[in-house]
Amino acid sequence: MQKITSLPADDALPGWYHTSQPRTPRPAHVGQKHARWAIVGAGLTGLAAARQLALNFPNDEVVLIEAQDVGFGSSGRNAGFAIDVPHDIGAKDYIGDVTTANLILKLNTLGQNYLRGIVKEHGIECQMTESGKYQAAVGEKGVAILEAYRSGLEKIGRHAEMIPGKDLPDHIGTSYYQQALYIPGTILLQPSALVKGLADNLPSNVTLYENTPITSIDYGDKVTLVHAQGTITADTLILANNAFAAHFGFLRGRLLPTFLYGSLTRPLTAEEQAQLGGKPVWGVIPAHPFGSTVRRTVDNRILMRNSFSFHPDGRPREKQLKHNIETHRKSFERRFPMLSKVDFEYSWSGAICLSDNHEGFFGQLAPNVYGALCCNGLGITRGTATGKLLADMIAGERNELIDFLVASPGPNRTPPEPFLSMGVNSVLKWGQFRAGLEV
Repeated sequence: MQKITSLPADDALPGWYHTSQPRTPRPAHVGQKHARWAIVGAGLTGLAAARQLALNFPNDEVVLIEAQDVGFGSSGRNAGFAIDVPHDIGAKDYIGDVTTANLILKLNTLGQNYLRGIVKEHGIECQMTESGKYQAAVGEKGVAILEAYRSGLEKIGRHAEMIPGKDLPDHIGTSYYQQALYIPGTILLQPSALVKGLADNLPSNVTLYENTPITSIDYGDKVTLVHAQGTITADTLILANNAFAAHFGFLRGRLLPTFLYGSLTRPLTAEEQAQLGGKPVWGVIPAHPFGSTVRRTVDNRILMRNSFSFHPDGRPREKQLKHNIETHRKSFERRFPMLSKVDFEYSWSGAICLSDNHEGFFGQLAPNVYGALCCNGLGITRGTATGKLLADMIAGERNELIDFLVASPGPNRTPPEPFLSMGVNSVLKWGQFRAGLEV
């Protein structure tokens, strides 16, 4: 029996969760249960895997287990960009190998299309808009990044429009940026509303248990998951819990649970909307990877998201959040001086799972254990796509994208503690310093 040494413990005020439609969580599991399939993690990856597994095996029960409320954890704490185009920060043109880039584009597009179909079929209200994204630069270094990225995108047949700073207020209201690259294809959405809607519209042979954190696990011919009020035994286990997979005994020393921080304003008044100007819905990604992500939402709020920290136990720190709210305020007022009286209504941290070599894991972890893990910041599209494809692979399907994912070397090994935390947090601090006014 292996004890799970760290459990999710997210902070209390994730804006997307509290501004989305309230729902009644499904009851926690109590007692003893056996099923052919069990999935740990009801984020985007786990929800996609559960849905597709249930469709592939309609006569089997699929048990989906979530440690917190659905939509409260990491999948409901991101910036809400469902991005199709690749963005390889290790390549000079941010595209790299064209063959690989095209496969990543296909993978992300699969994730987008899968979500579009479910949202349309079930009428899920999640503010889904086909808005594209603006990749925006404050200084000359950032502009050079945009030019390189535009060149790379052309290699995979994706047109992007360079917009000079003088025209940007007509798009995003602010004159803060020197230049922006507008890239069609990105979907903007309300992430917690999406996840809640997906959970409430699963196939009938999926049983969802919320607020059921697994405290220990026993691997063998069958897998037994133990929690405070009982056990769940499964023939086959799928892990869709990102960095927490290390606490389940897999990919130890390879996954980097990294936190980003977001703040969401109150809704803008009609007068404030007029002062801001620009389009009613938009999303800005920074040219520098350590800069600020900014959004104007369907319900007329502004999102500021920046600042990074690494916590190997996968749990946020309240002190870090308080410090980063101050950074959000400064970032907001630099961009929107006309909105200086607009307060943040919610601030929160949200984990992403990174790897040192930017590779995720997909496939078999043990004889009866599978995983789709470590999306490296692309959880909405990549997480959805890999969850679906893992369920298809388990059902015996092989295709170009499954072969591509299986062939990945996976996350590489990182140094041991305490050197890992010192090194990663130093890299994060240096990156944020170099981003300068893009934060």
